[in-house]
Order: sequence, then C-alpha cells, then structure tokens
Amino acid sequence: MTEITTIKQRFGIIGTSELLDRALEVALRVAPTDLTVLVTGESGVGKEYFPQVIHAYSARKHNKYIAVNCAAIPEGTIDSELFGHEKGAFTGAVEARKGYFEEADGGTIFLDEVAELPHSTQARLLRVLQSGEFIRVGSSKVQKTNVRVVAATNVQLQEAILQGRFREDLYYRLATVPIVVPALRERKNDIPLLFRKFAADVAVQYRMPSVTLDDAARELLKNYYWRGNIRQLKNVAEQISAIEQVRVITPDILRRYLPDMGHATPMAAGSMHMEQDYTNERELLYKLLFDMRAEIGDLKRMVAELMHRAGASAPMDTPHDVKALLPTATMTRGYEPEAVYAESEEVEDEPRERTKADVQREQIIRALRRNNGRRREAAAELFMSERTLYRKIKELGIEE
Repeated sequence: MTEITTIKQRFGIIGTSELLDRALEVALRVAPTDLTVLVTGESGVGKEYFPQVIHAYSARKHNKYIAVNCAAIPEGTIDSELFGHEKGAFTGAVEARKGYFEEADGGTIFLDEVAELPHSTQARLLRVLQSGEFIRVGSSKVQKTNVRVVAATNVQLQEAILQGRFREDLYYRLATVPIVVPALRERKNDIPLLFRKFAADVAVQYRMPSVTLDDAARELLKNYYWRGNIRQLKNVAEQISAIEQVRVITPDILRRYLPDMGHATPMAAGSMHMEQDYTNERELLYKLLFDMRAEIGDLKRMVAELMHRAGASAPMDTPHDVKALLPTATMTRGYEPEAVYAESEEVEDEPRERTKADVQREQIIRALRRNNGRRREAAAELFMSERTLYRKIKELGIEE
C-alpha cells in the first residue's frame, strides 16, 4: 500500500485523479520541513484536508493544530485573536489573553481564507513569518513563537496584489511551497465515487436504501460543470437521497437537482476569460451602460459641433435621435438601469472615464439601497462576504 493510499484512507479522501494524487504527494513531501505552504483552489474542493495532512506527517504532530477562518473574525478583533491582547487594551479586555500564535507555539496554524485579512494584520503576519516575533495588542513587549503556517484561499492572490488588497511580500512568504487543489470538473472519474459515498452516508444515517445512478445519469453527473465543487455534489446527493422515492436515479430525475447555469457547454468554456473580468451578469450590464453613456456624450458633442458649424445654436436638451439610443425599460427590465445614470438626463460635456472602482461603488450603493442598508443581504446579492463588503465600503468612501 502506497503512502498516498494510506493518507486517503486515514483522512477519508476519495478519488483516483492524478491531479489530486500530485497535490497530496507535494503535501507529504513538504510535511517534514518547516516551510510555509499556500493551498489554493476553488471554493468547495476540500482545501482544509491538506494542512491536516501536513501537520500529521510533520515533527509537530504531537503539538497543537489550530485552524482559523480569517473571513469569520471581525476586522476589529482579528489582531487580538491571532496575537493576543493585554488587559485594558480595548473596551471589554478585562484580562490578558493569549492569541492563536502563542497558543500554537511548537505546532501548526492553518489560516483559511487568508486573502480576507486586513492590511494591518497582513503586516503583523509578515513579521511573524520573517522573524517569529509578534506583539500583543496593547503591549510593547516583543514575544517569540515557533509556528508552522499553512494558508489557504480561493482568491487569485496575484489579482488581489494588483488591486492593492494583498501585500506582495506576504504572498511570496506564504507561497514558499504552493499546492493547487484541482476543481471537481477536473476529476471527472472521481465524481461517481464521491456521489456514491455521500448517498451511502445518508442511507446509513437515516436507515434507508442507498440511491444509485444508471449509466446515463452517471455520464450526466460526470459532465456537469460543478461550480460549487464537492460541496455542491454532496448537497445534490443528500437532496436526492432524502426526496426521491425511487432508488435508481435516471437523467430526468437528476436534472431536477442540477441548475442549468452550471453546465460546461462549449459556450461556457469559451467565456471563461469574460467570467474573470465580470463576476456576474449585472456587473457586465453596468459596464455596457457606462460605455453607452460615454458614447452618447461623444455623439451629443458631435451633433452640437455640426449644428454650430451650420450656424445654429446647440440644443439645450438631448436630440431626439440621441434619446432614441437610450435603453428603454423594456430592453433592460429587472436590472434598474436608470440607477446607473445621474439624477439629471444631461450628460457632461467631458465625461470622466469610469474606473473599476466606480463600477464597484455603484453596485454596492444600489445593493445597500435595495436591501435598506442591511449589509448581510447586500453582500449576498453581490456574491461577496459581509466582511469584504465592509472593507469595500471603507475603501470606496461610501456613506451609508
């Protein structure tokens, strides 16, 4: 029995994909060292297993292993959680407290969603990685710690660096050894195995016969896009097991649980580059409307110049021909395009070129207004975490 097979059995990892085996092999080889590891991959691919493997096969395995979800800790308290605080350091600090880096001395810390760390915390983390030194909140005493750091993120950190959201020097410190966890659609032969495992777990838990797939349904399952990866597959398997009375699943039954937006059609494959620039349809529409606004401004100036040359004065209102180019309510129903334009219909003579920050600012303001200022609902509408939305509000100077 190979070491990779042993790891899979020990941690309940299912699959025979070469990409998965390669990622596990890198984790196994780097485990005996103290090098920092960065695990990357889409949401729901199982990145949390790799720091456990690294810790279990390291010399630190008998010491503490602490997993920290950086996105779940409020920005105002994350420094205290990671590095500790002194008594009276802030309101509510009634006694001194050790942070995770102090608690895990000699062990391993897993920083999940590391891209969500605020800039001030990134600087503190960089110091720990460089020298093993940290300072508690409210203290001036430098302390030392010997901690192995494994970080994970589903964010493209190179893009976050270009956008000023992540420190480049911290990225190179974290990514001493990178591990890329493959998406589920890159492990097609593993999909039926995982489905069978999830269906069997439900059957055992609720004492019912396990569902199975016929050949056609199995092929449909393998060729589905799986935007939510393993987490989505588990959800589908559990739904089918609980809801369907028949135990042999056909493609017609399976399609009821697979959103059409997830299919990996040739068109979807060809639009991958566009998806990198526009995270959803609404942002793409806003971009088109902003471009249209600039073009209308150019057209209006051109019409005014032609009329001036002809000896007539420029019209005060937008010409009827130009107004005809404006999107109507029928064309854009459901997207509230009127919110994109200014209060007045008049377009500036020299419109400023819209930046990505302008687009994001407009989106966030509209989402907050539609949800009456409730950040959680607005964040869900914008497909971002509540903490990311809070940071964007501060960065873009949005007044609520």
